[in-house]
Parts: sequence; C-alpha cells; structure tokens
Amino acid sequence: MNSNSTNEAMYKLVLVGDGAVGKTSIRRNYLGKGFISSHIATIGVDFAQKYVSVGQQAVRLVIWDLSGQTSFERVRKHYYQGCRALLLVYSVVDRETFDNMTRWLVEVYRYIHEIPPTAILGNKVDLRSSEVHENEVSTDEGLRFRDLFVKKLGVPAVFHETSAKTGENIQEAFSEITKILLTEDSTKQAKAAH
Repeated sequence: MNSNSTNEAMYKLVLVGDGAVGKTSIRRNYLGKGFISSHIATIGVDFAQKYVSVGQQAVRLVIWDLSGQTSFERVRKHYYQGCRALLLVYSVVDRETFDNMTRWLVEVYRYIHEIPPTAILGNKVDLRSSEVHENEVSTDEGLRFRDLFVKKLGVPAVFHETSAKTGENIQEAFSEITKILLTEDSTKQAKAAH
C-alpha cells in the first residue's frame, strides 16, 4: 500500500482485456460518467482517479485503462509496474474475448512476475440473449474460470457479470477488489508487527 500523510491508501488498478469488451465504458461508469454507445478504441493507455472510503479508510484508486489491441503490447508493458489489482474484462457475447483471458494473464505475469488480486468481469450482459448462443459465455463458465483461477494461482479473485451501459455490478466489482486489497495490507501489517 502506498500512503500519504493523511493515512490514505493508494492502489493502482489496471483494466485489461481484448479491444471492444467495454473497459473504458466500465471505467467511465465507475467514475459516474455517461455511457457512450459509439466505440472509440483506447490509443495506448488512459487513466483516472477516484477517491472512496471503505469504513474509516480513505482510498485513492488510480485506474489504468490499457488498450486491448495487440499492436499496443510494447506500450502496455510499462503500465503494469506497481499494479496492485487487475480488472480482467471479457464480453459475454463474444467467446473469443473469454478464450483470450489466459493470454492476458500471461502478458501481465511476463511484465510484473506475479498475478495480483483480480476482478474477472463478464461485461455486456445487457446484450446477452435470453438463451445463451454458442458465441456467448454463460454465467457458469465465468464462475468456473474464477474458481480455476483461484485454485491454480492461489490469488484472490471476484467474478461479476457487468453492464457498463446499465451500471449493473460495476460499483460492486470495484468495491470488492478494493476491500481485498485493504484486507491484504492489514494482514501484512499485522504480520510485520509480530
């Protein structure tokens, strides 16, 4: 945890996932900005900050939104440094983006040599049909991925299906990952005190 003199916790969160899965829209929704239906690809990186309180703890979240295009990997690699949590995003209506999540984890590990606590977000639930089609990803598949992630990597993870358009589960996902980071830090501090 990075802190300033007012005992504020500061965490760097990084949004990763294929292009057009809604990373920028998720960030905008979390920050209280409106949904934009026309897609403009993030060029390289973008970031924003949000101040929140968890109990009595003031927290500053620095949220980095990395372009999902393959051609930007050389740019992205510099922005993983200091990452305390990932928001790994796929689209529930595009199976390829779900299948590529492992590739994103490999890229993160390549540059920071660990996988931090992760929020796995199946975005665009507002576009899912009433019956899941073959190109769509079911809720059970997302949950199984989260369970496998936790079991294989031993890293805390939360799973939410989200809609950046309606705001469904966006606040909850950020809140849960922030609480995990605060818990990890208080556990480390308690161990250091002994």
